[in-house]
This record gives sequence, C-alpha cells and structure tokens, in this order.
Amino acid sequence: MKTKIAVFVSGGGTNLQALIDAQAAGNIPDGEIALVLSSKADAYALKRAEAASIPTAVVAKKECRDGVEFEKKILSELSAHGIEMIVLAGFMSILSADFTARFPKRILNVHPSLIPSFCGAGYYGLRVHEAALSYGVKVTGATVHYVNEIPDGGQILLQRAVEIQEGDTPEILQRRVMEEAEWILLPKATAMVATRIKNEKTEK
Repeated sequence: MKTKIAVFVSGGGTNLQALIDAQAAGNIPDGEIALVLSSKADAYALKRAEAASIPTAVVAKKECRDGVEFEKKILSELSAHGIEMIVLAGFMSILSADFTARFPKRILNVHPSLIPSFCGAGYYGLRVHEAALSYGVKVTGATVHYVNEIPDGGQILLQRAVEIQEGDTPEILQRRVMEEAEWILLPKATAMVATRIKNEKTEK
C-alpha cells in the first residue's frame, strides 16, 4: 500500500506541480498524492490538482473562529482521506505544536534558503530572497526539512546550493532557486519519506 500524501498549498502551486510531475514520471514509487488542501479558495494550485484528478479541500483560516478550529477542520479532512504524510508546498499558515506532534517526521516543508540562513518567523516568499541579496551572500539555495513546533526548525533532509548572479532581483533569484533546487529536492525528499513510512507499515 502506497503512503497517502496530502499537499498543503495557499497559492500558485509550482511546488505542487513538481510533485505531480514527479508522481506521473514514477519518481515517487511508494507515495500517492491523495489530497491537495488549500487555505485559500482561489489558490491556482487547486486547478493544478483538479487537472491531475487529485481530490481537493479548502479550509479557509479567515472563516474559522481561531487556530484550533482551523486545525480541527484540517485534521477532519486528513482523516477522511486516510492521510499518512503531509508536504507543505507554499502553505502560508504556521501549524501549532499540537498539530505537528501528531505527525512526527511525517510533515515536510521546502524553504528557499540554506537553513540556518534566512529562516524562521517572518522569512517566507520573496522576503527570503530580498534578505539574501541585501546581505550580499554569494550562494543561496533551498532546504527540505521535517516540520516541528519551531518555524524552519526541524531536522534537515536535503539541501541544494544555488549561486547568486550579478544583477539578480528577488524575483529572478526566486525563480532560479525554484528551478535549480526546490523542484528537484521536494519530490526527492517526498519519495524518501513515503518509502520510509511504507516500510514501517510493512514491518509492523
């Protein structure tokens, strides 16, 4: 039985597309994307999921009383789809310690820098690349790590370096980091963890 994966999204879903493409190419042999869950009803990522015939769900934070209700609704969706593993692919909400503790070493995130540089609370999206450029580093990259109660604080699984070039803007750098690092690392790490979970089930 393949490991059932939920991908959490909030926006365009380019990392989701990398996962869908990897799955279609047979590069996630022990995993299956069984749900794409978005925190925004208008996220383009949902269209990508529908095009790939993957079930979708929307849990909008602004429609929930608080974080507890938000996470309760998410857990309900995960349970309904038999989810065993979560991949955060541009998900713009921080998950609580209570939530992450339910999925130890079963939640992955991709961060657009070489952790521990330019990471933690407040570092997301273009802000990460703006910080790298303003600091003047010559090399940046991406990191896939397990998610725990500390933002960007979980164990690192994979990293890949990307060189900063003369004339880079945050937008240009963001695109290069995606193409040269994120879209390669995230499917690879997802496949690794899906295999590990499948093997743990088999051993029981």
